[in-house]
Amino acid sequence: MTGRSLPWALMIVTACVLRSGVALAQDVPGIEICTVEKTMERRTSCLQSNVNFLQKTVTKLGIDNQQKIDVANRQIETLKGTIVELQKAVSELQAARKKPAQPPAKENGKDSAKENAK
Repeated sequence: MTGRSLPWALMIVTACVLRSGVALAQDVPGIEICTVEKTMERRTSCLQSNVNFLQKTVTKLGIDNQQKIDVANRQIETLKGTIVELQKAVSELQAARKKPAQPPAKENGKDSAKENAK
């Protein structure tokens, strides 16, 4: 092959490989319109397929939501613990602020002698 035909050959091979994967289509579950079916068996099968899809979807959503609720409950419990700790710290700070400041200790009556002299 020449230098010019090599890129074309690679593009053709790539297109064939990609196209072969696309040719294998699968039935994707979902809600189908069952009123277009003519026979009762096909309509019943279509409706049953819809029911199965909806049941799986509801179950999956229920599990997902329960997991979210569990995470939220754990966060709430953690926050409650934090609130208790903060309330305790605030009450300690308020108690420390309400205590009167202790006057400085007097040295062996020297201050009292000065006060008596006045």
